[in-house]
Amino acid sequence: MSKPLVIVESPSKAKTISKYLKGEYQVKASVGHIRDLPKSKLGVDVENDFNPTYQILKGKEKIVEELKKAAANTDSIYLAADPDREGEAICWHLKQLLDDETKKFYRVVMNEITQGSVSAAFNSPIAIDMNKVNAQQARRIIDRLVGYKISPLLWDKVRRGLSAGRVQSIAVKIICDREKEILAFVPVEYWNIDVHLLADKPPVFIAKLIKEKDKKIEAGNQEKADEVVAKLKKAEFVVSSLKRKEKKKNPYPPFITSRLQQAAANRLGYTVKRTMSIAQRLYEGIEIGESGPVGLITYMRTDSVRIAPEALNEVREYISKTYSDKYLPEKPNYYRSRKTAQEAHEAIRPTSTFRTPESMKKHLSDEEFKLYRLIWEQFVTSQMLPAIYDTTTVEIKAGEFDLRATGSILKFDGYQILVKPFKAEPGQEKGEKEEGGEDEDDGADKVLPPLVEGQKLSLQKIDPTQHFTQPPPRFNEASLVKELEANGIGRPSTYAVIVSTIQDREYVEKIEKRFKPTELGMLVNDLLAGSFVDIMKTEYTAGLEEQLDEIEEGKRDWIQTLQKFNADFETDLSKAQKEMRNVKAEQIETEEICDKCGKTMVVKWGRFGKFLACSGYPECRNTREIVEKTDGAISVVEQETKQCPNCGKEMVLRRGRWGFFLACNGYPDCKTTESVDPKTLKPKDQEPIKENCPECGNPLVRKYGRFGEFIACSSYPKCKYIRKNTIGMKCPVPDCGGDVVENKSKRGTKFYGCTNYPKCNFTASGKPIDKPCPKCDFKYLLEKVLKRKGTVHYCHNKECGYEEIITPPGK
Repeated sequence: MSKPLVIVESPSKAKTISKYLKGEYQVKASVGHIRDLPKSKLGVDVENDFNPTYQILKGKEKIVEELKKAAANTDSIYLAADPDREGEAICWHLKQLLDDETKKFYRVVMNEITQGSVSAAFNSPIAIDMNKVNAQQARRIIDRLVGYKISPLLWDKVRRGLSAGRVQSIAVKIICDREKEILAFVPVEYWNIDVHLLADKPPVFIAKLIKEKDKKIEAGNQEKADEVVAKLKKAEFVVSSLKRKEKKKNPYPPFITSRLQQAAANRLGYTVKRTMSIAQRLYEGIEIGESGPVGLITYMRTDSVRIAPEALNEVREYISKTYSDKYLPEKPNYYRSRKTAQEAHEAIRPTSTFRTPESMKKHLSDEEFKLYRLIWEQFVTSQMLPAIYDTTTVEIKAGEFDLRATGSILKFDGYQILVKPFKAEPGQEKGEKEEGGEDEDDGADKVLPPLVEGQKLSLQKIDPTQHFTQPPPRFNEASLVKELEANGIGRPSTYAVIVSTIQDREYVEKIEKRFKPTELGMLVNDLLAGSFVDIMKTEYTAGLEEQLDEIEEGKRDWIQTLQKFNADFETDLSKAQKEMRNVKAEQIETEEICDKCGKTMVVKWGRFGKFLACSGYPECRNTREIVEKTDGAISVVEQETKQCPNCGKEMVLRRGRWGFFLACNGYPDCKTTESVDPKTLKPKDQEPIKENCPECGNPLVRKYGRFGEFIACSSYPKCKYIRKNTIGMKCPVPDCGGDVVENKSKRGTKFYGCTNYPKCNFTASGKPIDKPCPKCDFKYLLEKVLKRKGTVHYCHNKECGYEEIITPPGK
């Protein structure tokens, strides 16, 4: 028999673990999940204890065959997926596929991928935790029941292609509810009055007006503010009281998943998905010159702030050596996790405190370095002493008015020797205070002059400023995750998926990095909230999350949980099928007259939102685009008259998946389209480039599409020529004869291909270089610019491994 087989999820993790196992095991990667419920049908036998039907995921057949081949030659298989429900489920599915009753299966669990952690896990393997597996199955089946039974209902009532998700629908509801608050908000005027005062000695300081005749000051308009200012100018300012006290500012606990996502969004501008992708790389292993990759952080999907004793000892040693014992608490700082936290996990921390961010910088990309520094600093400061401020609060009497001034002086920097107070980025509203990270301290380092009670102060100037109350801000990714966590919605492993899914389904869009529900999102949310009251309640969804936790802990039967859920759900579903509003069939009459046949026009709901249609349909197919105002009223979008450049018919405004555009009224005979300015909805003129099309001889123009500008034939769609960005190299495929061109994928990622596609399917992620590999003599090299290494030439032959740095980073 060959060596024992170890199976992990990712190739990079396999590479790191293989190093620590020193060739004694063969290590393979499943590349995530290998089985799931089928896409084409429900895949759950509701009548037979919700028995699921699993099938191998499309594209994973080759990986499964490789794993089966490796398993055939060994009698010991170690399953080393991540230490959470999804990881446990992956292990169980692998066992189901590979077990032939002759093999022994072992589960190995590691919170960090280091030599010590790997050795400990393999020295003490355990069995697959079926409670975790059943919790994952229960979640998957519930989500399948909701998605596959509500989605067809939306197809019938609104339009085909819509979908619903249990947790994602709650996230959309939270965003829609916030938008309704914003739309209903009525601004209220108020005035702040700051008074600049001088004592016997400088500096001049600012006191805020807080009371009038012992009641909270209310200056709601300029007339009142002017009245107050006039009285203050005649008043005598006297110090009525002085209060001095010592104030401690404690460090924050080490990161859990949600707090890391919030801090990375607020401080680094990273999306939740990007943060988790970077953290995954840091966890699975980075090449740092220690004869192979090393995991730099602990597992990044956790809701526990627990720290292992050995890690506490190490960080305390680091603090003592680096900053001295005066920054070290007598005993370690312990933090309390929320009651639903999985205490088997640790908080997110560096695997070694002595791997400082600066020492790792040369091995990390810019984004990896920034996130690692964030995690490292949060962990180290969590075990340091608080910062201490001497604070002074001064109460000042001015006739019938009371004023207050505060000042603070840093007495002991404590943990702030390492991390300075965080200042919010522009646009981050007051009240959106970041949790799990250091925040700016109001009054810090504001120095007051020497003052005593009864002392008279001289007035320097008065600053009255007008303000209006502001509506609650729209959610950004950080604040949405915070809201989901506060309501018990989702778990560490699901936040990133939730945020991505609601955007992919086009129920919300980002406006200046903040979520706004689309017209479609608002409609679907209202329909679901009216028909599925339980599912759309945050309390219900949070309670269901707790039930899944109880299944994982062995306190609840998963089949009984599914039975109870499905009974309630089927009742709501049956009612919704009869009573849910049928948007597809609705026609709202308007006073607009059809300019084609003279009949009235009606508001209908289409694939991309509301539009005006002639009531004489299908005899008259005239339509007009409309926009809905904040008060619910609609207005017809007026457009400039323009003729189709290809057939002469009128170009009309249409709305598609990517917004408004002009289309020929002769469709489908003429399929000419043109871009419009997204703000004015007016035609965006195509720019001639004084060259002719090499295929038909008509002028070439610069156009603007979804992925930016490009050059194409002006006679489109008769001629579909688009100029490709060639790189001056012939396609390396023998007897092809095409040119290598630069392309962009649907996601905007650059890649290189052949002009003879689809006849020739040559592609490369790097730029091909017409130069043979000096190591294996492969016919060409590839070029990439990497943040960590600079400009690199490497061999396209994966078995070769040749790589050469041509230009170091920054040069």
